[in-house]
Amino acid sequence: MTRVGIVYFSPGKTLQQLAMALADGVNAVADSEAVRLPIEGRHIIEGRYQNPALLEQLDQVDAIAFGSPTYMGGPAAQFKAFADATSGPRYTEQLWSGKAAAGFTVGGSENGDQSATLGYFNILASQLGLVWVNLDMASQYNPAGLNRLGSQQGVVAQSDQGRLHRDDLATAYYLGQRLATVAQRLQPLQKNAAPADHEPTAAAIS
Repeated sequence: MTRVGIVYFSPGKTLQQLAMALADGVNAVADSEAVRLPIEGRHIIEGRYQNPALLEQLDQVDAIAFGSPTYMGGPAAQFKAFADATSGPRYTEQLWSGKAAAGFTVGGSENGDQSATLGYFNILASQLGLVWVNLDMASQYNPAGLNRLGSQQGVVAQSDQGRLHRDDLATAYYLGQRLATVAQRLQPLQKNAAPADHEPTAAAIS
């Protein structure tokens, strides 16, 4: 079973709708299961994210999707607190190396610098050794209406007083399917899947 952790901060229901659509897409792929892991403000104490149980759940999944609304050109402070908490062994020991990763965000306008939030997710994934999964489609040539706002890095949605466009939700569903499919292909490459005593041979290095 391929498990996809969806870790996100949603101050209301808008970003959560995208997380649920993405989870539905993951669950539509055979032998795949989505695990939604919301970031809660009560776990942030004096600016530091303190919920080791959630991080341990992410240790056990095969792929991770990052989600946050875009505030002032980047992810919400609550998501950033979570990201800072990964700077321990998840970073120093690259515990998540080889897992697939993707991102989704929402803003109040069609271009509210939401791509900057996806770019932040991409950099975070790279620092943690994750393999970024983008949207493999050109928006203007897509008859299904997916990727309506033309972001190649991940899902960008526009909120109209808390309501999301159906095409944005469909794009999140599609990304969930794609993320689960790529994660299944990448599972043999995950760091924790290798034997503990494995060392590269000279032939492998040369």
